[in-house]
Amino acid sequence: MFKFNVRGENIEVTEAIREYVEKKVGKLERYFSDSPEATAHVNLKVYSDKTAKVEVTIPLPYLVLRAEETSPDLYASVDLVVDKLERQIRKFKTKINRKSREKVSPEDIFLATKDLDDEIAELDIVRTKRLSLKPMDSEEAVLQMNMLGHNFFIFEDAETNGTSIVYRRKDGKYGLIETN
Repeated sequence: MFKFNVRGENIEVTEAIREYVEKKVGKLERYFSDSPEATAHVNLKVYSDKTAKVEVTIPLPYLVLRAEETSPDLYASVDLVVDKLERQIRKFKTKINRKSREKVSPEDIFLATKDLDDEIAELDIVRTKRLSLKPMDSEEAVLQMNMLGHNFFIFEDAETNGTSIVYRRKDGKYGLIETN
């Protein structure tokens, strides 16, 4: 059974908000065969532009579930975060199914449901690409990414000779991931 730690920034956490969060996030317990003893840390933030951000972190013995969402409506943000957490649980279940040699079996952690198994089947890799990385700087990589119409681009950093990735962020700006 989840315990809840609900905090608010620039918002008073009313009993109605607390009940809604506990009801929605509490639904995640149905994915586990034994209700885990865990504390769901929920941070609610309201910004000056009236958008609401909801962050949920649930540390479990075998994984940490974490998601955040921002939208104009606090309750909608809670719903979106719960959807993200459900996808994370399904993804983790898929990994466990594939690595049946692990000590923990999915039957020990997750309830078997036909709906979940159908959704997991949609996660199969249907295409593999192999590519040669061209040395370039991050600005050229962004131009290549935009020219191809992709949301990310993998390249060899000309300065470090390491593999790097540029990507388009939700805010329309660009991010860079550098490897060691």
